[in-house]
Amino acid sequence: MPIIAPKPWRRQFFDHVACPDDVMIPLADTDAWTLCADHRWIYDKLAVALSQGLQAAPHGVMPPGYPVFSKPMMNLRSMGTGSRAIASQAEYEAAMAPGHFWCTLLTGAHVSSDAALVDGKARWWRHATGITRPGGTFDYWHVHSEAFPEIEDWCGAWAERTLGGYTGMINFETIGGRIIEAHLRFADQWPDLYGPGWVEALVALYASRRWTYDDTARTDGYSVVLFGPHGPRYRHPPAEAIAAAAALPGVLSVQIPFYEDRDPAHHPMPPGGFRLATINAVSLRAGMAAREMLRDKFT
Repeated sequence: MPIIAPKPWRRQFFDHVACPDDVMIPLADTDAWTLCADHRWIYDKLAVALSQGLQAAPHGVMPPGYPVFSKPMMNLRSMGTGSRAIASQAEYEAAMAPGHFWCTLLTGAHVSSDAALVDGKARWWRHATGITRPGGTFDYWHVHSEAFPEIEDWCGAWAERTLGGYTGMINFETIGGRIIEAHLRFADQWPDLYGPGWVEALVALYASRRWTYDDTARTDGYSVVLFGPHGPRYRHPPAEAIAAAAALPGVLSVQIPFYEDRDPAHHPMPPGGFRLATINAVSLRAGMAAREMLRDKFT
């Protein structure tokens, strides 16, 4: 099995693919940090900001003006912990914290982009945008079939300039076409939306340092999320309910992304809700119909 420690609900994407025993492909930033020592510097968000010519400095250095954006220099757990916009000097002085930095407040579309790199050069791209809801939750993610030239040009040139020698997947988060975070992994929520044979190409990338994948038939995809309120200790739906939702035309997979036997508080969830299900589909209507089928099946 080619992926390091996939969560149980992700195994459906990878278990069918053969992989050499000595190949290790990270899904988590903590694993990528260990495996990719030569390039782990990209988890330093201050370094990433400065490498793009953005104004940025550790807390304690006064910004030349406001607003700015503040966040931890490093956060391998993600979830946006400790991130905030700062509008004034007084607010900045009250918010100063060890290990945090400020940078240019970017505006524009927030895009998540996966790319396959060979010796730092991008060979493949896919981009996703999220339809947000309150409290850090998402209604769904749209995995686009079209290219995003501004992001591909900027991030591709940045990778070629800074990641020579690195072969593997990379995930960029950008706002307005500029990098806010980079990860030495891919988004593991929707690899089935990248098309048949994509996981096989992923394994070949890590096993033989080459990228070969026919992506000419790509289509738009949707990753639809079902949230419930915080508080209850949920149980998984009956297997037949999951199977019925997965069998809807246009639905590719259903994930139930939590552990029944763990305290809900031990799951990293956004403040706006507890993630109960994720449905990947090539039709938004089908994904939403599957979500409604599952909505009342959690006890």
